[in-house]
Amino acid sequence: MAVVLWVWVISYAWFSWLPRAQYTVAFVGLSVFVYLFHEYLELGDDDNRLLQSAVLGASGLITAVATVYIYVNYSTLVTTRVGYALQHEIWLAAVFTGAMIYLTYRAFGLAFVGVLLFAIFYGYFGEYFPGVLVHSGFSGTRILNIMVLEANGFFGNLSQIVAAWVALFLLYAGLLKSYGAFDLVIRVAFRAATVVRSGVAQSAVVASLVIGSINGSQTANAAMTGSFTIPLMKNSGLKSETAGGVESVASTGGQIMPPVMGAAAFVMASLLGIQYIDVVIAGLIPAAIFFLSVAAGVHYTWIAQSGKAELDVNDHIDEVKSKQQLIIEGVTFAVPLVILIFLLGILQWTVMTSALYTVISMVLLGIGVPVTQSILKQDELPGTVLKTKLLETIDGFREGAVILAPIVIIIAAVNGIVDVLVSTGVPGILSLILIDLSGGSMLLAVIIAMAICILLGLGMPTVAAYSLVALLIAPALINDFAIPELAAHYFVLYAAILSGITPPIAIAVVVAAGIAEANFWRTCLESVKLAAPLYVLPFAFVYNPEIIIGGFTTMTFVSGGLALLGAIAIIHGLNFYERPFGAGRAANVGIRSIYFVLGVAIMAAPSLTIRIGALVVAIGLYALQLRNPLEAAPSASAQEN
Repeated sequence: MAVVLWVWVISYAWFSWLPRAQYTVAFVGLSVFVYLFHEYLELGDDDNRLLQSAVLGASGLITAVATVYIYVNYSTLVTTRVGYALQHEIWLAAVFTGAMIYLTYRAFGLAFVGVLLFAIFYGYFGEYFPGVLVHSGFSGTRILNIMVLEANGFFGNLSQIVAAWVALFLLYAGLLKSYGAFDLVIRVAFRAATVVRSGVAQSAVVASLVIGSINGSQTANAAMTGSFTIPLMKNSGLKSETAGGVESVASTGGQIMPPVMGAAAFVMASLLGIQYIDVVIAGLIPAAIFFLSVAAGVHYTWIAQSGKAELDVNDHIDEVKSKQQLIIEGVTFAVPLVILIFLLGILQWTVMTSALYTVISMVLLGIGVPVTQSILKQDELPGTVLKTKLLETIDGFREGAVILAPIVIIIAAVNGIVDVLVSTGVPGILSLILIDLSGGSMLLAVIIAMAICILLGLGMPTVAAYSLVALLIAPALINDFAIPELAAHYFVLYAAILSGITPPIAIAVVVAAGIAEANFWRTCLESVKLAAPLYVLPFAFVYNPEIIIGGFTTMTFVSGGLALLGAIAIIHGLNFYERPFGAGRAANVGIRSIYFVLGVAIMAAPSLTIRIGALVVAIGLYALQLRNPLEAAPSASAQEN
């Protein structure tokens, strides 16, 4: 089924012989079938197997009928009979909507289904809502037309972006995993990490950042890399809660790492009508701020808990590879990425075409390099190597489809929510609510907007979370508070992914804590302490947008450098492994709070004078701290903190 899906995607990318919406109808249907087959194969032998099989089978039948009907009758539905549906089409749309609600529940749980059901409820009963929320209400037929029959809703713009742009990058991710790129990332991270004391935990951060940027899901990343890095960190001396917190934060940070940014970069470029490379350039400095500040926090935590623990990469990797082999593999996996950046950034080809050639180059190199090596070295039969690599390619197709399928389902649901809410005028209503609640204060407005983005994020894949808040929240910030478009979109992106580590949702923490066998709330505390600058950075985009917009100017580097130093001040205040100045418990909290407040001011204050003044005070405080050697042992004070 995965092969069928990717043949369809690659064929469209090559020939583009259909309207994109019609292509997307079949794409969504095929993706749902991949998900259904995968779920069926994962069913256990418990008493519910028969019932679940029946429900999955019914969902598959409904999806097949709806997909074929809408695909075949596409022209009629979107031209001749817009706004009108036959009775059997209404029933078909109703049962297909029910199937999508069930699949959304199965893939992402009850919380997000609640959002989807609320959107439908609000669309239907709008006349009964109070104040600015009131609208005339839609008929059931109108809602079903919006969500299914007009090739909007589940098959709308967001689903079309995923079908045409994002899908091929997830195929690329599947091929990378199948060919061994993730293993290489972990090996290289471990080797590089041996030069610093906090090497083990830093290796987890690096591996999760790189892999998370590609796979586009905090939870999937935490499960994928955490299953390896968390036990390693625990065995090397970190507490269970800390190991889970480090992995949660790194998995979250991967979603903002260029050049892929969990596929959100491509959606952002499409929504803003700008070049992909401009989105990537805008994200470089914020990503560097996040990575360096988290690395500092991890270093402090490591010293406090693990002291002088050493890392031997050979203890954790079964197969030892030579430097030459690692270099060859690195080049093999790097060339397609270079091709992608060159085609998008230099030649400025379309995202779909660039992604297509990236996938083709990955397949050619993934198969060709090992076969060529076998011929030159004569250590293996070329035919045997070719067969192995072809099987790995098929497995890469499967891996990519398994990653893609639930993202397609959640994006389809988000698209349905957005289309219904936009039709009722919700973006304008949210603008009014933000203005009303904030009293016109931009600070209060962006705080409220961040809270809404975290709530709407709900632990969804990055591209889905960003799409939802970009269409519902960003317009209010842009239109009512004159925040530059790119800065506003980066604000909502960063805010939305914070749901993965923000209690009580914190879905990335749930996964990491489960792997670490740690207390959820303590793991949340560790993750929030490490990621604290990530909560402040979006405000820096609002009050100092030169970090994001305008390219690389002198002011960009000055403002970015101040934001980095402010982030490190926050990390120092929250994570330093000793009590500053050997202070008592109350004074310790006070001094750490001062560092935190100074760090916030350095990062996000709208006045450059205030930012520089806060930096001078922070440096002075740190200099005084260095002149007063601490007497307590790190481990003891860490326990007291």
